[in-house]
This record gives sequence, C-alpha cells and structure tokens, in this order.
Amino acid sequence: MFHKATLTTAKRRSPALITLATYNEIENLPNLVTEIQKALPLADILVIDDNSPDGTGTWCQEKSVENPRFHTIIRSGKLGLGSAVVAAMNYAIENDYEYLVNLDADFSHDPEIIPKMLSLLEADQADLVIGSRYVEGGQVSGWSWHRKVISRGVNILARWLLSLKPFDCSGSFRAYRVSSLKKLSFGEIYSGGYSFFEEVLWLLSQQKVVIKEEPIHFRDRTKGKSKINLREAIVALAVLLRLGVKNYVRI
Repeated sequence: MFHKATLTTAKRRSPALITLATYNEIENLPNLVTEIQKALPLADILVIDDNSPDGTGTWCQEKSVENPRFHTIIRSGKLGLGSAVVAAMNYAIENDYEYLVNLDADFSHDPEIIPKMLSLLEADQADLVIGSRYVEGGQVSGWSWHRKVISRGVNILARWLLSLKPFDCSGSFRAYRVSSLKKLSFGEIYSGGYSFFEEVLWLLSQQKVVIKEEPIHFRDRTKGKSKINLREAIVALAVLLRLGVKNYVRI
C-alpha cells in the first residue's frame, strides 16, 4: 500500500506528482486540491491551466506562492486536453518524479483512490494503473443513458482498432511510472484533444509496459460545464480511426 508516510520530508521532492488540466474550473479546483492534499499531504501538485477567463489560473498562481508543493503552468489559451497532459508528463520527466497521477479537475475522480493506484506502481505490479469505470467493481453515476452508450462504444472501438486489452481506454484517471513515459516520443503523438488517452495507451502497450485497472466510481460533475463538444468529439473519432489504420498496417 502506498502510505502517506512514504512521502517523507527528508526528500527534496515528492516521488509523486498529481496533475490536473484546467479550463474554467474555479468552482471545483480549490476543494479538489484540498481533497488531494488530504489523501496525499506530501505529494506535489501541478495544474496546467489554459488561461481560464474565470480566474482559475489566478487562483493557482496565488496557491503556488503560499504552498511550495503546488505548481502552475499557465498556457496562452485553450490548446487541448491532450497537449496539457503532455506538458504535465514532460514536467514530471524533467523534474525527476517517479510517478505521475493524472485526474480530471471536475471532481469526477475520487482522490482517495490515488494511494491505492500508486501502491501498485510502488510494488512493481504495474507501470500504468488505470482508474477504470468498466472493470468489475467500477461504476458511473450521473450520466444519461445515451452518454453511457457512447462511452462504452468508444471503448469497444478503441480496443478493436488499437488491439488494446484494458476495458477503460478513454478514461483520464491514471497513475504512470515516469520511467515508462520516457519511452514515448511526444512529438509523434497526433492527439491534442480527447483521443490522447487512447493514443498514449496504445503507444505504451507497444512498449510492453504492464497495465492494470483499478475499479473506480466515476461521478459526473455537479459544478461547471463539460468542455467536450461535437466538434472535439468528431476530431477525436477521426484520430482514433487514423490510429486504427496505422495499427493494422503495422500488424
């Protein structure tokens, strides 16, 4: 088990970096950061904010001043979820973290699960742990029936097109071993948006990393607005189909 005591003040930096990509999440982020710090009080937190007009970035900058374990990257504009996670991964690599945990900033992912996910990495049982909605014990609350059908369909399609074994290929709640991320060529990643999670999973699968799924209870946001729209969904599907062609040509 990845205990809070594992992150000792004797180390200059926590081995774990918790990352959040944000755009207009001021209603959720402060409370979410508090919950993350309760779950792992000595972990470092990094927020990549796409210049949110609602003040999210300003709050993050103020938090960074008062808390040395809180870090912020403010980008020039809304550059996409996938590219934000790539920025977080590069930050983790450049600053020599051992583990990176990414979760949504809208409170759909429970921070209390993070220590359990990290414990699998620490025990060398996995290189990537997916917080999974679609394994036994996982569940989804707050979605309409058609959104559940679409999500299931996307995951079935991703597994088929990209020859993936995990059941939850599109979820962003993941704990990575940073040494595994060093195997990726980030400049070759197509996805800047929501298809990033399927693509990076496919690339890591090709590197033969050990992947495990930890069941989670996904709860839809109750504050703020979802960032995905029809255009981004179509772009994500197009990228997924392109990757599928590449996968089968490679096979």
